[in-house]
Amino acid sequence: MASVVRLQHVSIPMPEGGLERAREFYGDKLGLERKPVPSALNAEEIIWFRLGDGDDELHVFTERGQPKSPGAHLCIQVDDIQAWRDRLTSQGIAIEETDAIVNRPRFFIRDPFNNRVEITQILGDYNDP
Repeated sequence: MASVVRLQHVSIPMPEGGLERAREFYGDKLGLERKPVPSALNAEEIIWFRLGDGDDELHVFTERGQPKSPGAHLCIQVDDIQAWRDRLTSQGIAIEETDAIVNRPRFFIRDPFNNRVEITQILGDYNDP
């Protein structure tokens, strides 16, 4: 039987002309490594980043038309949530607090295009009291 292997990538929108802000935020501020965009795609309208040490990817694409859902977001797992909170705050990025989940401290930030980005650390099973 066919099964899902893993989450391969997340795609989030940016407005036209947003490539430089995407590079600065995701590349410089969050430290994500850029990946080459396939030649079949228009590199003037999309930018790819590697998420973590594997093959997971973030694709930031130019959106035209209707606005996105307010609940849409991507989540980045980190190894030290307080260090990331300090890093982002020191760069002037506002922290948005949210409901606590057992063994998963987390908060949200916004990218330059108002997309929500969740930052979390996995400390154990969220079902453990």
